[in-house]
Amino acid sequence: MKLATLKEGGRDGTLVVVSKDLSLCQAVPGIAPTLQVALDRWDDLPQLEAVSLSLNNGAARHARPFDPHACHSPLPRAYQWADGSAYVNHIELVRRARGDTMPPEFWTNPLMYQGGSDSFIGPCDPILARSEDWGIDLEGEVAVITGDVAMGSSPGSAAQQIRLVMLVNDVSLRALIPAELAKGFGFFQSKPASAFSPVAVTPDELGADWRDGKLHRPLTVRLNGELFGRPDAGTDMLFSFPQLIAHAAKTRDLEAGSIVGSGTVSNKQGDLHGSSIANGGVGYACLAEVRMYETIATGKPQTPFLKFGDRVRIEMFDADGNTVFGAIEQRVTHA
Repeated sequence: MKLATLKEGGRDGTLVVVSKDLSLCQAVPGIAPTLQVALDRWDDLPQLEAVSLSLNNGAARHARPFDPHACHSPLPRAYQWADGSAYVNHIELVRRARGDTMPPEFWTNPLMYQGGSDSFIGPCDPILARSEDWGIDLEGEVAVITGDVAMGSSPGSAAQQIRLVMLVNDVSLRALIPAELAKGFGFFQSKPASAFSPVAVTPDELGADWRDGKLHRPLTVRLNGELFGRPDAGTDMLFSFPQLIAHAAKTRDLEAGSIVGSGTVSNKQGDLHGSSIANGGVGYACLAEVRMYETIATGKPQTPFLKFGDRVRIEMFDADGNTVFGAIEQRVTHA
């Protein structure tokens, strides 16, 4: 089943069920006016599934064309946005580029930060910034939305509470990060509003690509129309989503509608010169990573961060070449 939220009906939008091919959608006010209501009433899932079935077999009486540009984030605001860093290769590169070693606990204990969740932006909304000097960067990730997760849940129990899967562009302002982290209190100003894919899907919709709590498909990232990366989201993901959720719930309950992110999708590529798409590698899901490779290889970064007017597109395709979640498609714009 695929779900989306249209920019209609107030701050939390209008929930629609979306056909598998993303061509049609149908609002379901009698079942759940918003996605948060659906998550709170997840026992009504069979009713949503019946609407999905009718959309996919051509029997829906109230279907209309689905337009990703009319979408908000599947959850326009959420009770929780906790972003992990499950691809340790990404962390290792950053630390190696600045001459640091990897603390051994990073291999057994996930990194995670709590992001702002009161004002997500739509998948086709602009990336707003007031200055290019802030070091504007994209971060292509996978995320899940949970049901209620009890404090102290095991990864096995947490896995049962994964309701939906989606993509995210977790924008970072790289030039603001060092000063914030130097205070010893984490990210805040350096992490503006995130954008999620137009559609969130139930894990069963992903078939064999969803296994072991990971999504095993390449994440396609394009910058200004050019292919920038196709790292596989299942490869090199050290911590699965059930492990990340259990980590987040160690000392607190997570309410239905909590979002947990994977961190930047990153594949380990042994040959520094073969890591880019142009050189036969799988490329990257953020600019910081290619800049780290450049620093390691040449002593300094060469690739610039995003500029006003740059276009970012993040998408995932199934084995038949069909878009799964729709595309995050954004332009960097002066605020």
